[in-house]
Amino acid sequence: MSELEVEPTVAVELFGDRIDVARAFTGALAREGEERGLIGPLELPRLWTRHILNSVIAAPLFHGSVADIGSGAGLPGIVLAIARPDVQWTLVEPMERRVTWLTEQVDALELTNVDILRARAEDVPHTAAFDMVTARAVSALRTLLPLTAPLVRDGGEVTLFKGMNAANEIDAAQKQIKKYRLSDVRVEVLGEGVLPEITRVVRAVVRG
Repeated sequence: MSELEVEPTVAVELFGDRIDVARAFTGALAREGEERGLIGPLELPRLWTRHILNSVIAAPLFHGSVADIGSGAGLPGIVLAIARPDVQWTLVEPMERRVTWLTEQVDALELTNVDILRARAEDVPHTAAFDMVTARAVSALRTLLPLTAPLVRDGGEVTLFKGMNAANEIDAAQKQIKKYRLSDVRVEVLGEGVLPEITRVVRAVVRG
């Protein structure tokens, strides 16, 4: 069995006084994640760098009420909820075993700012108008926008975690960008000079 990556020193800087909660979550994910089908067998040696820090670096971008679509193992939703207790998070996840995991973690970590909704994104009522919607490692932008943009209030934002092809995904999603009335669509790069691996997010304002 591979060993858990040593906690990078920058983790304390990014989580501040919430670092112990972040350590508790990362430890639980390291112990149970593979067995419960939440992370792959090769993820432990890069769990902090690739997943925890990749998520938390975006924490300052969020405000108000946020939905995390396809929350899965809690990446980024649980990590962001730990870092931003002042923001209200709704973790949307259709798979029962993952919902069970998320519920256990919210209880164990005493996260009072988290609701969990067992549903597919397309089944979330559009009356649930969030200030922001996020997702990480879910699907291509042209597929993801129809699932996320309708859940955002007029003037709210989508902030979607993406890989190195983020700009190409924007190009391929022009039809959806127009249909869902997105403006100021751009790629933001986070963590340069701070993290070993940068984080890319696609951000846009949604006009109702």
